[in-house]
Amino acid sequence: MAITVVEVRQLARLASLAVDEAEAQRLAGELQAIVGYVEQLSQVDTAGIAPVANVAGLSSVLRPDVPGPMFATAQVLANAPARNEVAILVPKVVER
Repeated sequence: MAITVVEVRQLARLASLAVDEAEAQRLAGELQAIVGYVEQLSQVDTAGIAPVANVAGLSSVLRPDVPGPMFATAQVLANAPARNEVAILVPKVVER
């Protein structure tokens, strides 16, 4: 699978990145090298190998997520700088 400059420009647009023509050419080559490496990995014979989720063999060292008592809505809203009757109001963070 070849990575084209058109695909690099599309990825850059989706990621909201400014990419000039020279950089798009360079990135196309770098991404093609990465894809080539992944294609090499797909040729490895994995028959008889059991899938693993954790190569280190560790189990979770975190405590279980157990729900605790909740604050009353009025108590939470009392400390909010901007609020309505049921929620804390926050500024919009994504501009498109």
